[in-house]
Amino acid sequence: MKKTLLSLMAIPVLHFAVSAQSKGFKPLFDGKTTTGWHTYLKTGSGAWKVVDGALQLDPKAEGQGDLITDGEYENYELKLDWKISETGNSGIIFGVHEDPKFNETYLTGIEMQVLDNAKASDNKKANHLAGSLYDMKAPSADVTKPAGEWNSVVLRKKNGHLTFWLNGTKIVETEIGSDEWKEMLNNSKFKNWTDFAKYPKGHIALQDHGHEVAFRNIYLKQL
Repeated sequence: MKKTLLSLMAIPVLHFAVSAQSKGFKPLFDGKTTTGWHTYLKTGSGAWKVVDGALQLDPKAEGQGDLITDGEYENYELKLDWKISETGNSGIIFGVHEDPKFNETYLTGIEMQVLDNAKASDNKKANHLAGSLYDMKAPSADVTKPAGEWNSVVLRKKNGHLTFWLNGTKIVETEIGSDEWKEMLNNSKFKNWTDFAKYPKGHIALQDHGHEVAFRNIYLKQL
């Protein structure tokens, strides 16, 4: 009985993996090791471990830092699931240029916010909520599942055109360099950050914001 139940529980994850690969997506995470990832500006995965088939941050462990892909990508569609702890904050940061002169991934990378909308301290502004283009564009709807539950992301980046989906709903769409983008940038904290969003090709980062967070089913299709 126990074996049957565990087998049934594994079916959705297995189906997602087969489905993703059949549509041209390739795994960025094998579900077992941290191969293909390293801590920003360091070697190894530091405080990030594989727990129950997910990349999970232990905020109390040594080796804190954002976890980034070894590879760099420019035009792609990224799929993944995330789960955040209560009061938690994290993000998916992309277009990251790894260079010692930038001590954080967000100095160059663009962020799709990961947040416990209900209890995180950074929940006061609409463009800081889960799924937002952080500090620039709010999600069109709050379709986030509560802390402790899995949320599914599709992030598409094609020639500067950005589209975010969360749990099957399109919530953000914009174009880097457009008039809308320039207005949002001028109203954001990134206004005077000279290297922000300047690298079309870059690493993808999972943010360490000091809270327990997990990511799984990470697939990418280059466009």
